[in-house]
Amino acid sequence: MMRNDIEIRPLTRHVGAEVRGVDLREPLDDDRFEAIHQALLDHLVLFFHDQDITPDQHVAFGRRFGELHVHPAAPCVDGRPELMKIHADASSPFAEGTRWHTDVSSEEEPPMASLLHLRIVPEVGGDTLFASMYAAYDALSDTMKRILDPLEALHNSDVHRGRYEQVGGGLRREKYPEAVHPVIRTHPETGRKLIYVNAPFTKHIIGMKPAESDALLQFLYAHCANPEFQCRFRWRTNSLAVWDNRSTQHLATWDYYPATRSGVRVTVKGDRPRH
Repeated sequence: MMRNDIEIRPLTRHVGAEVRGVDLREPLDDDRFEAIHQALLDHLVLFFHDQDITPDQHVAFGRRFGELHVHPAAPCVDGRPELMKIHADASSPFAEGTRWHTDVSSEEEPPMASLLHLRIVPEVGGDTLFASMYAAYDALSDTMKRILDPLEALHNSDVHRGRYEQVGGGLRREKYPEAVHPVIRTHPETGRKLIYVNAPFTKHIIGMKPAESDALLQFLYAHCANPEFQCRFRWRTNSLAVWDNRSTQHLATWDYYPATRSGVRVTVKGDRPRH
């Protein structure tokens, strides 16, 4: 599909598309940016190859989507908090993002999008998987949708507790962020419903006994991980991925140890999730 001389190549029916004909070292005019923005809404995650961009160009692209978000815990690059360091090598105690998740859903207003640029990639491995939470919701029975639609769940940042301290990080705020969000969220731009719970951040469903909440959440986590809802991206040096953090979950495979995978993420502020 061509839009304003930009080629959009879908990867799967539900999620993912490669974008060709864009050099992110150059400013995007409004028409070309709007083509990219619409493609993101349509395909949920976009992949750009061969983008040898500077940190300033990375930040400039992110700011086209909105005001930038600062991660509450992760290490930054060169003292610039808007540039989140993504790095794993033979000495890393963990690799970030190795469970299905939505970025920082513990905040009152979680990010709307993330833009990850990798400069160092392993020879093999280190792929990222993305899943459509629209497709996950649509696949539920009408009965399950009626059960889930009114529910809310507590999200908190306990996943960060003790992890970033191992690499010299630590929360920048006095209180670990937490928030209550709908289990089923309505996307603010498309109006579509989607599942909005994820294992690292979601702790329990409000108003349920622990056993009830745990059983329902475990069902949803397994359901959302169905391969039919997914695409898999193999990184190259200077690849950049942009994902809609509201409508997707992602998982970074750590199957490349002891090789190095390294880059920078820019994140865009979002709004408060609504039913």
